[in-house]
Amino acid sequence: MADKHPDDLAREKEAQRVLERAVADSEVVGQSTLARTVNRARSHMAADEADPDDPVEVWGRRTGRALSAIAFLILAIWLIGYLRR
Repeated sequence: MADKHPDDLAREKEAQRVLERAVADSEVVGQSTLARTVNRARSHMAADEADPDDPVEVWGRRTGRALSAIAFLILAIWLIGYLRR
């Protein structure tokens, strides 16, 4: 076989690097996306970003978020029942 052109070698190395990165990225996304999403939701509902020295703010955020989740569930159930008629 003839020697490869330097441009071909550079393209081959770049393609190999891109493929290796794609494989690594797909492993990270596939294995930990659910865990990150659950942790993020848990942190959101617990109002971890609120000032811990202000209990009114913490409990106000928790109450508001819980009520909004309940309202969402009620509306979703109502919508499903309405669409089934």
